[in-house]
Amino acid sequence: MEKDQRLYQIAFTLIKRVGPILGRNLLTQFETPEALFKEKAATLDKTPGFPHLSSDILAPGLLERAEKELAFIEKNGIRMLFYTDNDYPFRLNECVDAPLLLFSKGEMDFNQKRVISIVGTRHATPYGKGICAELLKELAATLPDLLICSGLAYGIDITAHKEALANHLPTIGVLGHGLDRIYPAAHRKTAVEMLGNGALLTEFMSSTEPDRSNFVMRNRIIAGMADATVVIESADKGGSLITANIAVSYNRDVLAVPGRSTDPYSQGCNQLIRDNKAALIQTADDLLRAMQWIDLAPSKPRQRELFVELTEEEERVVQILTDKEQEHINQIVIQSNISIGQISSILLNLEMKGVIRSLPGCQYARI
Repeated sequence: MEKDQRLYQIAFTLIKRVGPILGRNLLTQFETPEALFKEKAATLDKTPGFPHLSSDILAPGLLERAEKELAFIEKNGIRMLFYTDNDYPFRLNECVDAPLLLFSKGEMDFNQKRVISIVGTRHATPYGKGICAELLKELAATLPDLLICSGLAYGIDITAHKEALANHLPTIGVLGHGLDRIYPAAHRKTAVEMLGNGALLTEFMSSTEPDRSNFVMRNRIIAGMADATVVIESADKGGSLITANIAVSYNRDVLAVPGRSTDPYSQGCNQLIRDNKAALIQTADDLLRAMQWIDLAPSKPRQRELFVELTEEEERVVQILTDKEQEHINQIVIQSNISIGQISSILLNLEMKGVIRSLPGCQYARI
């Protein structure tokens, strides 16, 4: 693309009063942003719905700011995606409020066959992190090209990115600031690793601070980029529920992992399921069936690995299940003398080690 076209595309997004919806309407009356900027003032001011448009376009410093951003883009190997470009994410482009312009670092095709977004609380528990790890491990075995999208935040977001990388799945981090920084700084190493099999994506220009309002805006990109949004642990309020509700408004699938009614970071997921906004999933098979992505044969029981190393508490739980066909979690708590808070993590670890399996109704059995 010619430099002039990119310059005017950047400048177009800086015009006062021009957002995603009005911007698209404006470009139905002008062929390109460049044509808009080069039109006579008298013609501009006659544009229906845009009084005094010429003064907005001639605002001081507008083209100078665009020049500065273009120089930053060229220096740092950043890709621009205008909404009319073929490589703009087509799923996102279907959303009425999709950004007019995106900036991307990393060579990634955003139009993969299958894309899911994974979101959740910043205060992820071992239960949530374990579910996320197991889900991506199983999905990678079935759909090795599945694209994972999240927000590079603490908790479930960064867990999703790390587990995607660990299982060789491409992953996108959607940022609430410009590409001249990484926030939080603690995730810089992961962000750099993502450039090798994924990308960083934002609608914000350089020098944009990571303000709270920007993260609310970026949530619509996370929801719009994907075929489905998966919520793993969420309080009854917060960014994860915002993203899920945006996905619902886009008529996209929302899937949620349930938790106990007493767990504060399961309230949001349980609420989504209760309100019929999200399908309940517990495994990768549940997700694949919900999305109708693959015909699955009946699940094969996991074989227990030989010589599995167990902690003292894990051995105690295994012993309880050894002589019984199955046991309820409450009975396991009573017999093991381990708190309910600890037992969920222990049971999850034993499942991941292939020693036990979960059954409906909070029942567990030895493999």
